[in-house]
Amino acid sequence: EPRSPWCCLAWTLVIGTMNSLVFLLNLLLMFVIFTIVLLPTIVVVYFGFQCHSQVLHSSARYCKSILDDNSSSALIILGFVIMSPLIVVAMAIYCSLARRLRLLMCFQPYSLAVYKGGKWCRGGEGGPCCARGCNTQLKAWV
Repeated sequence: EPRSPWCCLAWTLVIGTMNSLVFLLNLLLMFVIFTIVLLPTIVVVYFGFQCHSQVLHSSARYCKSILDDNSSSALIILGFVIMSPLIVVAMAIYCSLARRLRLLMCFQPYSLAVYKGGKWCRGGEGGPCCARGCNTQLKAWV
């Protein structure tokens, strides 16, 4: 049975707010994982650019005694070479964690705002945001 216009609007705001919070949680989790996994690349490229004479040419002691332009260029190249596999590893970790925590199943359809009596579980899906008693045998790609 359809909801009244004001009730529909209120439920739309509630569902939109909940979906926005779930999106921000996923974004925060992705940012943390990518930052931790890509930290070696960030450090290597930073020191390469910091000590190269054509870029920043820092006056730090390690730049003068250890790193010259050739070694700084090597660090920059190494950093960009190891970036690709680390991005794949970070994405695999995020996808595995999101699937294990069922974070993507917390998004709710807006049809719950339009009609009364809708379940918070869509088609028997299970997840931490759904009601108890839902099917837990669900594939992520369905």
